[in-house]
Amino acid sequence: MRKLLVAAVAASLSIASAFSAAAQETGKVGVVVKIGGIPWFNAMEAGIKERGAKLGVDAFMVGPTSADPALQVRAIEDLIAQGVKVIGVVPNDATVLEPVLSKAQSNGIIVITHESPGQKGADWNFELASATGFGEAHAELLAEKMGGKGKYAVFVGSLTVPLHNAWADAAIAHLKEKYPEMQLVGERYGVAEDVDASRKTALDLISAHPDLKGFLAFGSQGPIGAGRAVEERRKVGEIFVLGPFSPGQGRRLIKSDAISGGFMWNPKQAGEVFVTLADRLMKGGKIEAGDEIEGLGKVTPDGNNLIVDQLVAINKDTVDRLADMGL
Repeated sequence: MRKLLVAAVAASLSIASAFSAAAQETGKVGVVVKIGGIPWFNAMEAGIKERGAKLGVDAFMVGPTSADPALQVRAIEDLIAQGVKVIGVVPNDATVLEPVLSKAQSNGIIVITHESPGQKGADWNFELASATGFGEAHAELLAEKMGGKGKYAVFVGSLTVPLHNAWADAAIAHLKEKYPEMQLVGERYGVAEDVDASRKTALDLISAHPDLKGFLAFGSQGPIGAGRAVEERRKVGEIFVLGPFSPGQGRRLIKSDAISGGFMWNPKQAGEVFVTLADRLMKGGKIEAGDEIEGLGKVTPDGNNLIVDQLVAINKDTVDRLADMGL
């Protein structure tokens, strides 16, 4: 009996050691986002944690205190020093991050990015919306609201965020071709990851252009700030604000028509995809055309990009449901 007990204990210890070794083999996954403490990235963090718990992956998010590329570089350096196995990033400046991401790769760390197509220093980048589809969808909605004519302004998170600028490029080109009576004011303004900067810039533009009729704001805080400015100037119904934003944060503004609508993808789902891809790659898995990946569906890699179109409309009919999902 004693021999059986000793054997059972030994077997249990062996199994425990195997699980421990497996956990060490998979390692940690750290995801650095643009800025912490805002609803969009709070939802992404929830997705990272839930998917990590489901897959048994130690995954966590790092949210800098401001949308400053230097803070992202510092956060990535910290993760390299910690010896994580995978670093995920939603870049504020793709070019600034190239050296530190390459450093991570040279240390044997897998790098996954989001909102940064073709990112140098990344093994893979994934998108839940194509740049052209996302930009043109917003452009069409703005044209509909403005009646196809009038002045509009464009906000992006910063002038160095590749994806925001790709959306803006697609939207502006679409409007120029299909709606020649719509006129862009200035170039574009890199304020849409800061609600106060978006509000102030919108107020300044409304003062400088009394005939301004629209804002396309690519960045989750842009529509919120511009919507507040439109309310302050009592221009609801005269100036139309479009763009992606967190439904929970913008629910009141869309119901009051200070924001006219927009499209998004699910940031919680993006958080889940970070962990799903990390788990697959840490285990030595490859990603090939036709693979079915949870959260992305069937993929067709384009270089190091995995791009799918999963647009979600944000309007009066959908905002409560989306907000109640924690988005």
